[in-house]
Amino acid sequence: MTLRSLAMRILLQEDLNFLLTNRLPRRLATHAVGRIARVEHPLVARPALAAWRFFARPDLSDASTTCFASLRDGFTRSLRPGARAFDPDPAVIANPCDAIVGAHGRIDGDALYQVKGFPYRLGDLIPDPALVDRFRDGRFVTLRLTAGMYHRFHAPSDLRVEGVTYLAGDCWNVNPIALKRVERLFCRNERAVIEARIAGTDLPLLLVPVAAILVASIRLGFVDTAPMARALGAERRALDVAVAKGEEMGWFEHGSTIICFVPGNVALAEGLREGAAIRAGEPIARMLG
Repeated sequence: MTLRSLAMRILLQEDLNFLLTNRLPRRLATHAVGRIARVEHPLVARPALAAWRFFARPDLSDASTTCFASLRDGFTRSLRPGARAFDPDPAVIANPCDAIVGAHGRIDGDALYQVKGFPYRLGDLIPDPALVDRFRDGRFVTLRLTAGMYHRFHAPSDLRVEGVTYLAGDCWNVNPIALKRVERLFCRNERAVIEARIAGTDLPLLLVPVAAILVASIRLGFVDTAPMARALGAERRALDVAVAKGEEMGWFEHGSTIICFVPGNVALAEGLREGAAIRAGEPIARMLG
């Protein structure tokens, strides 16, 4: 057994993992790691990047560069042009990010689940009752980004972004261990609600990026004056922004989750499987008719 295998085996033991990542001052740890991640001095950046490479094993084969000035630069790296191909079929709704597929399926009224046995209400995740009604009995896909993954997310279709709402919250870990122990976890964490419609249709689409422990920052590139979501404040911001399929919409400064919502007359892709890795651009749903 390698040193890394032994370390990961210990760290992934459920009780210890939950203790290390959730039973510590989460905001304090997140703030501290966020400051470390931005430091470009080699005495800080080099060991931080080495630890990230050791534990997260990021695949940098398609990164635009492998030379990073800070840990944050590694997290938020860009890819070489053409590294992610988005399905060109206009009926296909593509995966917005590299991720592990989590809970997905039909929304029962406004009830859905984070993992089996842990339900939550769409109204607890999203503050607007009218928006909840828009996706009642719809479909959802939970997409978890791990620490080593590409952290930017993209438009899953040609979109017209109509609004964004920032919701302050906690920064619980969003890994499967925490999802099996913390009820309504996504509804507790910091998140942004991105409202959109698929261009040329009346079909709504909702993306909810959820931040997590450590560098809990959600950046929104399509917002002209406040790229960090928390800078928007608590009020809904109305927008009218066209975003082309595959165009970058924002990024996390650490691994986290995006939950994608579509209405009931959109079918999820048949190949979705919980626990499977999926790349940005691959199909996750298809418009019917």
